[in-house]
Amino acid sequence: MGQRRTSLKEMAEQLGVSIATVSRALRDSHEVGEEMRTKIQALAKKLNYRPNPFAQSLKRKTQKVIGVVVPNLVTHYYAAVLDGIEDYASKAGYAVIAANSHEDHSREEKAVDNFVNMYVVGIIACLAQDTIDYSHFVKINNMGIPLVFFARTCLPEMFSSVVSNGDEAAKEATLHLIDTGSRRIAFIGGPRHLDMVKRRKHGYLEALRERGMEIDRSIIVNGSINYDYAREATMKILQRNDRPDAILAFNDIITYAAFDAIKTLGLRIPEDVAIIGFTETETSVFVTPKLSAIMDQAHLTGERVCELLLRNIEGDKKIYKEIVPMQLEIRESSDKRIKS
Repeated sequence: MGQRRTSLKEMAEQLGVSIATVSRALRDSHEVGEEMRTKIQALAKKLNYRPNPFAQSLKRKTQKVIGVVVPNLVTHYYAAVLDGIEDYASKAGYAVIAANSHEDHSREEKAVDNFVNMYVVGIIACLAQDTIDYSHFVKINNMGIPLVFFARTCLPEMFSSVVSNGDEAAKEATLHLIDTGSRRIAFIGGPRHLDMVKRRKHGYLEALRERGMEIDRSIIVNGSINYDYAREATMKILQRNDRPDAILAFNDIITYAAFDAIKTLGLRIPEDVAIIGFTETETSVFVTPKLSAIMDQAHLTGERVCELLLRNIEGDKKIYKEIVPMQLEIRESSDKRIKS
């Protein structure tokens, strides 16, 4: 049931040499002949051998550390998820190490690799926005290292996950916009390959279909989760003659970028352009007008994903798919019937 990491002893037995010889060869020591060094190093590569930096520690076999990799640690959502993970892990006697991928696949891959080298007992991950190659996660699965995804996920046949009901929440928010006077609603999203983007866009489209509204693909923006990009994209569609009169924004970064674009163009919220954003941050009540928001239960998400990881670490190999419901908070930015 444990993690299938190759040991020095296993390699030594396969090659019929001592553990000391294997250790010296992996350090490139001149005490081992070149032919044997080459053979040992080739076997280590084949078996994906990883040196254990904690090998000298007496606590090696009781190491209780889990690794968490997130796309953007400075946002409220990911900080709140991490807080939930740490709370649950601490109560169970585990420590947490966090790494920030900065929305970059190569950094994500490096973080996962570092966690493996540090001999963490399990990994929690949320995909970087440009990750479309999942081979580093396949490798983790092949090594038997427990891993669970949250929010942005992949390889559902291999790993458990915790996500929000973004499709239902997006549908509810879009229906609210329609039912309170909006008629041309834009969706400002993220990269189209992300499952989180797909779910939220699906809910938005379902609401339009349910109310018999026209679907205009030219005001559905799928691009980078980046403030400047989202602001520019919003400015562009709002400067059209047939500009939208409402916006559903994918996450907090995009929400505030769109909010700023509306204000910059001198348009009134919600009279000219209504807006609802997916956002966890409490600052939604401190902007003017107060922002209608679809809020993740981020701390609860962190607790749930940590719970699933610890189940896996303790031997439960079932693949779980958990959904944490979102909460729609209607404020001033979305209802065109509200008089200023």
